[in-house]
Amino acid sequence: MNARGGNKGNKKTASFSKGGSYDKNKRGGDVKPSSRSEKPFKKEGKSFEKRNDDKTAKISKPAALKDDTIRLNKYIANSGVCSRRDADLYIQSGNVTVNGEVVTEMGYKVKPKDKVIFDGVLLNPEKKVYVLLNKPKGFSTADDENVSSAYDLVRNASTATLKPVGRMDKTTVGLLLFTNDNDLIQKFTNAAQRSSKLYQVSLDKNLKYEDLEKIQTGVYINEHKVWVEEVSYVENQSKSEVGIKVKTSNVKVVRAVFEKLGYNVIKLDRVMFAGLTKWGLTRGQWRFLTEQEIINLKNLK
Repeated sequence: MNARGGNKGNKKTASFSKGGSYDKNKRGGDVKPSSRSEKPFKKEGKSFEKRNDDKTAKISKPAALKDDTIRLNKYIANSGVCSRRDADLYIQSGNVTVNGEVVTEMGYKVKPKDKVIFDGVLLNPEKKVYVLLNKPKGFSTADDENVSSAYDLVRNASTATLKPVGRMDKTTVGLLLFTNDNDLIQKFTNAAQRSSKLYQVSLDKNLKYEDLEKIQTGVYINEHKVWVEEVSYVENQSKSEVGIKVKTSNVKVVRAVFEKLGYNVIKLDRVMFAGLTKWGLTRGQWRFLTEQEIINLKNLK
């Protein structure tokens, strides 16, 4: 298995091998799309009238009007308050008004300037924003006034209110996705979501080979078996450095697996999340996802 990333912005790619090790010297990278802005050109000068000798006026065909309407449930979902499916329930129950009128019709379309009130709150649909952060230690997604918020690190990325995809405590570092796309947040925090996450785990002592095999076959946490896709030692490092690939969205489960076998986790670094890597991101930095990365996330099952 492969995971691009590393601390301090190096361009190394970590790849775990089935033989119980992983190589950090393969290179890879993401290609950021280029953008180009064009300045509008305005031709200035005196206006003039061309004489029409035959007094025949040409009538130009009107340009086709662009349909800027949007389905009401999508409008609501774009605002980030709930998913489209939940929006349909609110609409059917009569909790949505458009320009002062209650709308219960499925498929009803609204215009951007329409006044939509959802459950008593005026909505303001925003453009979807996706920000990937390489979270440093000491920041958390929890609402705790005693701990610095990870949101503060991406606050300047957008005027929209971004929320983290999943939870991450102050001691865990690595990839954390922020977005105002409520559908995507629900998708990746659902227990049934099976995208892969890759972690590099630093333990307080060397991991015994027999314990590595136990983790591979599955460890029980609170009477539930934790399935691991792959686990291996980190190549060219001590046996206390371990790579583990899992599908669970709960990072606490990863820590619990090692603690169950009598190891303390000194450091937990998420180096890959749903196909996204840390390549080019030093600790504390963030970047916007590319269009292709967004498509890939939405297509993941």
